[in-house]
Amino acid sequence: MNLATLQREVARAVMIPLTPSERMRRIAPNGKSLAKVAARIIKPNDRLTSFERLEIYNRQYWFRVLDGFSDDFPGLRAILGDRRFDTVAKAYLTECPSRSFTMRDLGSRLESWLRKHPELLIRSAAPSGRHLRRPASSSRFQLALDMVRLEWAEIEAFDSAALPSVGLEVLRHANPARLRLKLQPYIRLLDLRYPVDDLLLAIKHDAGTNVASNAMAERQKRKKVSAVARLLPVPTHLAIHRVDNMVYFRRLEREEFAILAALHHGKTLERAIEAGFRKSRTPIQQQASDASAWFRNWAALGWFCLP
Repeated sequence: MNLATLQREVARAVMIPLTPSERMRRIAPNGKSLAKVAARIIKPNDRLTSFERLEIYNRQYWFRVLDGFSDDFPGLRAILGDRRFDTVAKAYLTECPSRSFTMRDLGSRLESWLRKHPELLIRSAAPSGRHLRRPASSSRFQLALDMVRLEWAEIEAFDSAALPSVGLEVLRHANPARLRLKLQPYIRLLDLRYPVDDLLLAIKHDAGTNVASNAMAERQKRKKVSAVARLLPVPTHLAIHRVDNMVYFRRLEREEFAILAALHHGKTLERAIEAGFRKSRTPIQQQASDASAWFRNWAALGWFCLP
């Protein structure tokens, strides 16, 4: 057996989901005995059998990826509750196992996967017997998707590339009918149905605050989630960006969002501004003032670079 074959065998074995009691399974999903698989790839020692040695790696793999997944999506955990979140995490990581050298990419396929498995989100997420009114299934589904989109955008904004920025001087002297600007690679634009940015910040604040008990912390989270889920959907436009290695959520007006989205899709400066105000009821004079202020802020934040 060469090294590459051995590595693939070990990877397949350690990625097999654990039993409900968090032990290694005896039979692999393909029907093979894992004791025989272990004997073929790992030698026993004077204390542990081959199976027991392989089980250590199997358990540690799952404990590590589940812990990392939970750290990446605290907002989704708050919306679903611990039990439902654990069910979703195990199902997702079983169907979409790690394919990257970095833990950072664990949730890269989560949004698309959840859209294929809405039943995992719309079942009752709140513990039974609670007096809180549960949101409608469709509301919880959309709320959870919005949160996942925001949390993944936050991950991407944190460590995506930053290119040399373009200042106001370039904008002042360029021909708007020809100038094309590119947004920094770390910027993410999100159009959401719920204000999950406020919810996520509140959840993170609670996590960093000393509380009397875990039960009290969970009650606080449930109240916040329930309050947001009761809201009627309100279009929420966000730019997720980075300043000095810190990620920030910036609320945008609809017109702001439309201009940035048009620039992101390759429109010229002139066409992007036209697209931004196409359906706007803002007076023409105010449009010019608003656009000027927005571009000053965006340039000051270093949001623009050249294609």
